[in-house]
Amino acid sequence: MSGGGDGGGDGGGRTGERGPVRLLGVRATPIGVDEVLAAVRDPAAGGTAVFVGTVRREDGGKEVDELGYSAHPRVEEVLAQVAQRVAQRHPVVALAALHRTGDLAVGDVAVVVAAAAGHRGEAFDACRELVEDLKHQVPLWKHQRFADGSDEWVGSA
Repeated sequence: MSGGGDGGGDGGGRTGERGPVRLLGVRATPIGVDEVLAAVRDPAAGGTAVFVGTVRREDGGKEVDELGYSAHPRVEEVLAQVAQRVAQRHPVVALAALHRTGDLAVGDVAVVVAAAAGHRGEAFDACRELVEDLKHQVPLWKHQRFADGSDEWVGSA
């Protein structure tokens, strides 16, 4: 896994040897949906839910030019704890989550989360909970820069 307060990273992610948490990472390099899907692919899964979060053009009525994500040095440790809790609460076969750091443009992929389970409802529930918990508990911060010259910091944890 990579991480750090400066948004740096080695472009990797931690792959789980056993258990449902298969891939976690916070990195400065682009995230591919296929990478996350491959991590949760499992013959025991009957359904896989995927969330892809992208940088939107407008927020709070203001046009976004770009944004940057930064992370606490322990970001991946916290992400792992959050993912383990979700795995314990849901009958999932596999979970994966990757989040970007650094500067992103409108349309760039910022986060990809996937959950695979025996049935679609279980996969949807686990995926949604992991997305929400990541947003509210994992120490990542978003610095939005707007077309009007203003900016805003948004803390996700």
